[in-house]
Amino acid sequence: MPHELIRAPLADRAAVSGAVDGVDAIVQLAARAGIPDSVADPLGTFEVNVAQTLGLLDAARRAGVRRFVFASSNAAAGDHEPPADESDLPHPRSPYGASKLAGEAYCQAYAATYGIAACALRFSNAYGPYSLHKKSVVAAWLRAALRDEPVTIHGDGEQTRDFVYSGDLARAVVATLEAPDDAVAGELFQVGTGRETTINQLVTAIGVAVGRPLEISHEAARAGDVRRNVSRVDKAADRLGYRANVTLDDGLAETARWFSAALADPDLAGVVPHMASGSE
Repeated sequence: MPHELIRAPLADRAAVSGAVDGVDAIVQLAARAGIPDSVADPLGTFEVNVAQTLGLLDAARRAGVRRFVFASSNAAAGDHEPPADESDLPHPRSPYGASKLAGEAYCQAYAATYGIAACALRFSNAYGPYSLHKKSVVAAWLRAALRDEPVTIHGDGEQTRDFVYSGDLARAVVATLEAPDDAVAGELFQVGTGRETTINQLVTAIGVAVGRPLEISHEAARAGDVRRNVSRVDKAADRLGYRANVTLDDGLAETARWFSAALADPDLAGVVPHMASGSE
């Protein structure tokens, strides 16, 4: 079916109002992502991740949009004994995490107050093709590795994350859009792999993906980072039929191939994918 691409900032309320008019569903992937940036500029992070998300959600309400899917982050949950669960009491450790928690709360409030089937997906650490511009660890390390530059580990490298391939996240989003309203309205879903990977293991895996061991430098641990993180995805499996299919090794290999091609051909790096990677 025909589609229209509109490029405009979420701060442009008139553009947002026009873009959402007549649509059935909105997937909110736009964000100011990353913990270090939020530590440096908490008010800027609030403006983009909270105020602009609320503006989009309210535009959806006024336009009669049926479904609203918000891309949140495990940073909203903060430091918990893993695996992270939707029932955990949130303890965000960074302004970025707090901003994502606020977005989740507004989705729940709009579902309860206005009847819009709004929900939040807490993405684990996303990676994949079309992310050459990203500051997340996989993107940053692949850029460095393919340019024969060292990668930086903050702390001892034994901190853990749940790395989820963008194609799996896209499947989760589609499943959320296709689910019945009463299965998702006001709900929160952890969307990851359920597999815990240390940063040291990630270094080794990226080395395999690019065909050589990486040169490593060490710096102090960063403020706002959690020690361990991995998602329990049982609720998403039960309600949405979601389970991650792509292994870390396979996902990194595919991502490394795309990064290598994009670094060789800058025009490729500017291609807009059908489904963008998520947050972080």
